Amino acid sequence: MPNPFEAFWNTIKLSMDNLDEPKNPLHTGEVTTCWMYYTALKEAISYEELGLNTTNDDEVREMLHDALNMCTAQATILENFMVQEGIPLPEVSSRKPKSEGSAVPLGVKLTDDQLANGISLKVAAGIVECAAGQSHGNRSDLTIMWIRFQSEFLTFGFTLKTLMIKRGWLKVPPYYYPPGMPNE
Repeated sequence: MPNPFEAFWNTIKLSMDNLDEPKNPLHTGEVTTCWMYYTALKEAISYEELGLNTTNDDEVREMLHDALNMCTAQATILENFMVQEGIPLPEVSSRKPKSEGSAVPLGVKLTDDQLANGISLKVAAGIVECAAGQSHGNRSDLTIMWIRFQSEFLTFGFTLKTLMIKRGWLKVPPYYYPPGMPNE
């Protein structure tokens, strides 16, 4: 059985060796993935700004700032790539103005638990979309970009999971006990 780390490293080496390759035009799968991921990033940024406008919890604010910085940086890189490749940018939500969290009525603002779980869902979706981008990509420059974005989301996701476990916010499905298995 092949070593997964060796296979991953060989893929990276091959991609790095081919950076000087002539750049073919992007195919429709690559363009679609860029477009969808860019849209998802911009919507995540809007959600993170909403969270910063409503939470007063320092740890949640720090997590939201980290998420906002990561998504903003990725969106800028992807936007520059898309413009360079002639891909039209999708219409996205506008930036949220800053507001005071204590001025938002309780029935309107999300709880810190809801904010963390919402970010967690966006992280999971981002990881999957980056994997799709890697599997669709033929060009090395695009594959390397997806690997970078995915590794950033994975790293952030571990930090987020730690916070969610610490606070008791991690949603765990019911445990499955197959028939005949002893319940210990």
